[in-house]
Amino acid sequence: MTTSRGFGTMHIDYTFTVPLDHDRPDDQQIQVYAREIRATGRAGHDLPWLLFLGGGPGSAAPRPTGGEAWLNRALQDYRVLMLDQRGTGRSTPVDRRLLAQIRDPGAQAHYLSHFRADAIVRDAEMIRRTLVGDRPWSVLGQSFGGLCATTYLSFAPHGLAEVFITGGLPGVCATADQVYRALYPKVTIKNAEHYDRFPNDVDQVRTIVRYLRDHRVILPSGRLLTVRAFQSLGNILGGSDGSLRLHHLLEDPFTGGTEPSDAFLFQVDHELAGVAGGPLYYLLHEATYAQGTGVTRWSAHQIRNEFPAFDAAAALDSDAPILFTGEMIYPWMFDIDPLLQPFRQAAHTIAERSDWPSLYDINRLRNNTVPSVAAIYHDDMYLDRDLSLSTTKVIRGLKPWVTTEYQHDGLRISNGAVLEHLLALMHKHS
Repeated sequence: MTTSRGFGTMHIDYTFTVPLDHDRPDDQQIQVYAREIRATGRAGHDLPWLLFLGGGPGSAAPRPTGGEAWLNRALQDYRVLMLDQRGTGRSTPVDRRLLAQIRDPGAQAHYLSHFRADAIVRDAEMIRRTLVGDRPWSVLGQSFGGLCATTYLSFAPHGLAEVFITGGLPGVCATADQVYRALYPKVTIKNAEHYDRFPNDVDQVRTIVRYLRDHRVILPSGRLLTVRAFQSLGNILGGSDGSLRLHHLLEDPFTGGTEPSDAFLFQVDHELAGVAGGPLYYLLHEATYAQGTGVTRWSAHQIRNEFPAFDAAAALDSDAPILFTGEMIYPWMFDIDPLLQPFRQAAHTIAERSDWPSLYDINRLRNNTVPSVAAIYHDDMYLDRDLSLSTTKVIRGLKPWVTTEYQHDGLRISNGAVLEHLLALMHKHS
C-alpha cells in the first residue's frame, strides 16, 4: 500500500491477490490493483466507500488529473475506489506477454474466459471484505461497468448499499444477436446525423474509400488500413464530440499530394487504437452478452449482413453514402492488426464457446432490495435504449432517468450534472 497526493486529493494504492478462477481458489493467482481517492479536506472523515467500475471491457480505470467534475462531486460524499478490472492496467494485464506463458490457443481461450463481469464482481467482493469488512458499499458503473454492477446485483447484493449506473444498463435477457440487431439501426442514425451536419464529408469519405479499395495502406502501428477498418472509425460517433472529431479527421486526408498524408494516417491510427483498452476489448466484447448455451459466433459480423447499407462496395456503385460502423468486433480485425494477430486462434475459440456461466440472476433481480438508479441516454449508440428500458421492468425498485441531454459519455462531460442528478434521484428513492 502506497500513498500519494493529487490536486486536493489523497491517493492510496492497493494490490490484492485473487484467484484466476474463483471456483478454484487454491489454483493460479493473479494481482488486482485499485486506487483509493479521498478529498484532502475530508481525509479524516469516515466516509462511505464508492467503488467505480469503468467502461470496456478491457480498459483500466481512468487516472485522475484533478479536473474530473464527476469525481470531485463524488468525493464530497464518498471515498472512491478506482478498480483496474482484472487483466487491465496494473491488474496482471492481458497482453502479448501472456502468449509466452500460454502457447496453446485452447488454453489461452480458457484463461481469457475468466475475465468477464462475473469474475470482476467476485474480485470486488474479496476487496470489499478486505477493506470494509461486513459493511456494504456503493457502486458506480459506467458503460461496461454498468453491466458489471447489474451482475453484482444478481450475485452479491449483500455487498451493496446502493448502485448507480450511467450508460450501462444491459438487456439482461438479450442475446448478442439481439443486441447487434438493435444497435446497427442506431449507428445508421448517427451516420445520417453526421452527414446532415457535414454534407461535404459524403464525397470526402467516398474518395478515401476508393483509394483504400485500390491501394494497400499500412498505418504507423503496422495495422493494415482496409475499407472495413476505415469504416470502423464510426465507433467514435457515439461520443459527445465524436462527429466533430470525425469531421476534423476527414478535412484534408491528401494534404499536399495524391496519397494519404502522414498526419492523416497518424490520426486514423490514434482513433482506431483509442477505442480499445487492449486485446481484452476485442477478445471478450461479444462474450459480455453470452450466457448459458448461447454461441456468439462473431455475432456483429453475421448480423451486419442484415443491414446491406453498410456494404461500402455496393454504396460506391450506387452513389449512396458510405456508412461507418460502430462498437462492433469483427473476425478480420485479428488478421490486420499486429497486436491482435497472435490472439487469432483464441478469439475464434471464444466465439464458438457454448457453455458460458450466467451473468444475471433474473429471479434475484426481480426481488432486488438494493436502492438502484440508472441514467439511460435516449440516443446512446453503444447500449440500446429499449433493451435498457426492458431491464428497468426486471430489476425491482430501480429508478431510471431517461435523458436526451447527453450521449454515452455524459458522466465525464456533464461537469458533474449526471452524477448530481442520480444522487438526487437516489435520495428521493430512499
